[in-house]
Amino acid sequence: MTEMTQAAILFETGKPLRIVELSIPALKPGQVLVDVAFSGVCHSQLNEVRGRKGPDRFLPHALGHEGAGTVVAVGEGVTKAAPGDPVVLSWLKGGGADVPGTVYGSAEGPVNSGAISTFMRRTVTCENRITVIPPSMPLDLAALLGCAIPTGAGIVFNASGLKRGQSVAVFGTGGIGLCAVMAAASLGAAPIIAIDVNPDKLAKARELGATHTLTAGEGDLVPAIRNLTGGKGVDVAIESAGRVEAMESAFESGAAGGGLCIVAGNPPHGQVMRINPFSLIGGKRIAGTWGGESRPDTDIPRYVEMFADGRLPLRKLGMDAYPLDEINRALDDLEAGRVVRAMIRMDQKRQS
Repeated sequence: MTEMTQAAILFETGKPLRIVELSIPALKPGQVLVDVAFSGVCHSQLNEVRGRKGPDRFLPHALGHEGAGTVVAVGEGVTKAAPGDPVVLSWLKGGGADVPGTVYGSAEGPVNSGAISTFMRRTVTCENRITVIPPSMPLDLAALLGCAIPTGAGIVFNASGLKRGQSVAVFGTGGIGLCAVMAAASLGAAPIIAIDVNPDKLAKARELGATHTLTAGEGDLVPAIRNLTGGKGVDVAIESAGRVEAMESAFESGAAGGGLCIVAGNPPHGQVMRINPFSLIGGKRIAGTWGGESRPDTDIPRYVEMFADGRLPLRKLGMDAYPLDEINRALDDLEAGRVVRAMIRMDQKRQS
C-alpha cells in the first residue's frame, strides 16, 4: 500500500496554501523519511507564498526549511542516522548524500519538493539536511536549530568576529534577530542595541539580553545609536528585518574605520539598497551571510550544548504553535507581527 502524508502546498503565489494528501515515493539512495513533529515558519516562506521572491518555476510545490522530528526510514547508503533517531531538519547542508529534490503524487498531479520541505507530517529529505540530536532536546526548540538559531547565533559566533565588550546593533527582532541578541549576550557584548517597530518584540529583546532598545520610525536611528556608543557607532550591525531601509541604517550605524554590517534579511524581489562609497573608503565593511556560516554537523550540537547549560535560553523566545491546517493563519500572524516565531505542531491543536 502506498504511504500517504498531509502537506501544505503552494499552487499559486499570492494565494493561500492548500492542505493536500500526497503519496510518498520510494526512497532513493541517500534519502531519509522523517516523521515531522514541528516546523518553523519564517519570513522566507512568507515572501515565497506572497510572491515577493519573483517568478516561481516549481509550482505546485511543498515548503518549509526548518524543523525537527524522528527518522522513520533511510535509503540505501545512509549512515548518518537510523530509524528512531531524533533529528533537526535544516536547509543548511551538512555531511552526507545530497539528493536535490523529490516529486510527490497527489490527486491533482505531481507536487515538487526541494531537498527539504517541512510543512508536512512526513517528509522525504536527504542525509545532508539532517542532524541527529540527543533525545533530551525538546523537539519544538530543536526545530529552531534548523534556521533561526544557526542564522542568528551563527552571525554572532561565526561571521561577525564579535568579542566581549564590543558593541552590536540588531535591526529587526524576529526569530533571527532575537537569536542574535541571545548569542551576543552570551558573549558579553555591550551595549546590545535592538531595533524594531514592534514594542512587544523589543520587550522580548530586553528579556534575552538587549541593553537598549530603539523604536524604528521614531526619529533618526543612526544618531541615536551613536549616542549609545560614545559617538563612534557600533562594532557590528546585524540586519535581520528584511527591509532595505533597515539595511541602509545598519550600514550607516557602524563605526568608521572597521565597523561591520552583516545583512541577513530577505527584502522583496527587485529592491536595491544604497550606500555611501566614501563610508567604504573610510573603513566600514558590509557583508551578507548564508545561514550564519553555520556548519550543521558541528554547530547544531554546539547549540544543543549551549541550551543544556543555560547559555541559549531558547524557551524565552516564545513561540506560537499552530496545527498544520491553520498554517495560513500562522503566515498572516507572522506578517502582521502578532507573533515572534510561528511554529507548526503536527500532532495537536493550536497552543495559546
